[in-house]
Amino acid sequence: QVQLVESGGGLVPAGGSLRLTCAASGRFFNGYALGWFRQAPGKDREFVGAVSWGGAGTLYADSVKGRVTISRDNAKNTVYLDMYSLKPEDTAVYYCAAKRGLIGKETYEFDYWGQGTQVTVSS
Repeated sequence: QVQLVESGGGLVPAGGSLRLTCAASGRFFNGYALGWFRQAPGKDREFVGAVSWGGAGTLYADSVKGRVTISRDNAKNTVYLDMYSLKPEDTAVYYCAAKRGLIGKETYEFDYWGQGTQVTVSS
C-alpha cells in the first residue's frame, strides 16, 4: 500500500516560515517525482512545486517562486517544503503527491496523494 503522510502545518503570522514534511512508504519512493499542491476553500487544487526523484530537478509555481524550496531525502523517504515570507493568500490545505518517472506539475499526472495538512497564515 502506497502512503504519503504530510505534517508540519499550522498557524503562522504573515512573513513567517514553515516547513512541511511528507513521509512516504518505502518501496515506491525511488523512481518517483514528488510534488506539493495546495487547495484553498472554494478554489481548485493548484501546483506549488515538485522535485525529481533524484532531487536535482525542481519546478515551482510562479506564485511561490523565491519563497519556497522543495527538497527530498531518499534515505529517509521524505520530501520537504520550506516556505518563507508567508502571505495570507498562502492559506490552504497542502498536499503531497507522487508520480512515476519525470517531474511534473499537473494534478492529473500524479498517482498518489496524501491527506493534506492545513496551513493558515494570519494577517
